[in-house]
Amino acid sequence: MDKITLHDKTFRCFIPNEEIEKAIDSVAAQLNKDYASCTDEDPAILLCTLNGAIIFAAELLKRVNFPLELKACKLSSYEGTSSTGVVKTDVPLPAHLEGKRVIIVEDIVDTGNTIVAMTRQLKKRKVKDARVCTLLLKKEVYKKDVKLDYVAMEIPNRFIVGFGLDYDELGRNIKDIYVLDE
Repeated sequence: MDKITLHDKTFRCFIPNEEIEKAIDSVAAQLNKDYASCTDEDPAILLCTLNGAIIFAAELLKRVNFPLELKACKLSSYEGTSSTGVVKTDVPLPAHLEGKRVIIVEDIVDTGNTIVAMTRQLKKRKVKDARVCTLLLKKEVYKKDVKLDYVAMEIPNRFIVGFGLDYDELGRNIKDIYVLDE
């Protein structure tokens, strides 16, 4: 489909699924290299940020080949089409992360407020290592000091939906990524 309508807004196709899949292949290959030393006794923790990163995390799970545990949390700062600037915690970070290697899986990083909040919480939990893996990065907006270790794709500062991303909870199940048609 060239265009879709969600609620009161129209979106046009921006990134076809084939491009997304290739970018995920590349990130997964790097993760496999960097986490090859993981063992069943010392697995990595794949920490999926709900709800948007579910599809990205699922695609990573199909591609990575090192021992890992899947955990989830839900922190958010978006309402409608923009960030509120305030990070709220709906599902807290899981317990028992001390001494673990954690890979934060995000759908998109723009303001970086959520990533900063998560990494701060992980430091308090005394994790061994925390790295950030995001499907999308709005580089022109991201001005935080937290390093983004794995970035599948960089995009301009536009509002998008699809592949896990939503507009007021609609659009997550669309396999391509659509941009607001202004």
